[in-house]
Amino acid sequence: MILSVIRLKGQADRRLRAGHQWIYSNEVNTDATPLKQFTAGDQVVVEAANGKPLGIAMINPSTLICGRLISRDLKSPMDKSLVVHRLKIALSLRESVYPAPYYRLVFGDSDGLSGLVVDRFADILVVQISTAGMERIKEEIVTALQEVIKPSAILMKNDGKMRDVEGLNSYVEEAFGTVPEVVYLQENDVLFEAPVWDGQKTGWFYDHRENRKTLQTFSPGKRVLDVFSYVGGWGVQAASAGATDVTFIDASEKALGHVESNLTMNQYEGNANLMQGDAFESMQSLIDDKQRFDVVVIDPPAFITRRKDTKSGESAYYRANQLAMRLVAKGGTLVTASCSMHLKEEKLHEIVRSNSRSLERFSQLIYRGTQAPDHPVHASIEETEYLKALFYRVHNNMGL
Repeated sequence: MILSVIRLKGQADRRLRAGHQWIYSNEVNTDATPLKQFTAGDQVVVEAANGKPLGIAMINPSTLICGRLISRDLKSPMDKSLVVHRLKIALSLRESVYPAPYYRLVFGDSDGLSGLVVDRFADILVVQISTAGMERIKEEIVTALQEVIKPSAILMKNDGKMRDVEGLNSYVEEAFGTVPEVVYLQENDVLFEAPVWDGQKTGWFYDHRENRKTLQTFSPGKRVLDVFSYVGGWGVQAASAGATDVTFIDASEKALGHVESNLTMNQYEGNANLMQGDAFESMQSLIDDKQRFDVVVIDPPAFITRRKDTKSGESAYYRANQLAMRLVAKGGTLVTASCSMHLKEEKLHEIVRSNSRSLERFSQLIYRGTQAPDHPVHASIEETEYLKALFYRVHNNMGL
């Protein structure tokens, strides 16, 4: 494969040399190598300002992140062989951590496969492609997955927002075999069904696995509230761990239908309350009814998807956490989570601290959680570290 070249501006190679893999459009010397000469998805050799090659990148001339370094070896472009090699490395990590085949198999940049996510549900794989470069080699990816995993079916769930940025169309289709409407998984010894065709993202969120395991220790004999519950990842695990009463809040009637199925599948005999509606309005309604819960879990969608959304997003996190804290019983537990990469853990803690003072509550941070090992953090790419879960014990005002 003979590749074209993009040349960077002076000093623009520092981040790549430090281990990062992204190239921004304003870092390219467009006088020497105009971006408009390339087609989205092309693979190119990246050169420093002095002409020294740095590696191979997949490029999209129309996006802010116009290049993603995929190999520092000029002899190794992204093809089926390289995908197979990196899949095997990714698989070895997951198999060393999890005894059962339920996990995120590929986590983009962290597994050397930028723009690719693969979730595994036993012998069924759900794939999400978010970049033009990975879309270009879609068939090679499918073939590589068949070779390494030998699945019975593969679903391409290519309907994420990043595809719009990359100029890609959205679609959901079977790439191989037959994929049912729901698939089954096991997490922390709890059974679930996940709607892979029309659910959120791949249908399930493996990233909070360890945090939900921690929740189980706080759940026996407790009254639990699961806000933004989706299909019940938090609340069903609390129920299975011995919670006597669990309330689920979600805007989706379909999602709550899956909650009910998941409770039944785990033979839950306690009290379950399914509330469909806006999370903020539903929490206010519970406050008005003077309801209180021993454990309140709030795991919203990303309120900050872009840096420019930071102010409005932080306001949403503040309001959500204020409502949640008002629902925590004396000496109860608040679990607050965020999947917004732009919201740092320190800021989330500050939001809880501020609410504690305004509501005259005494809060103790007792556990810090992050993403599970199948969502590894690339040591040089801080953007791959995004998940936070903070557990607080919340008391009434102790005069402190």
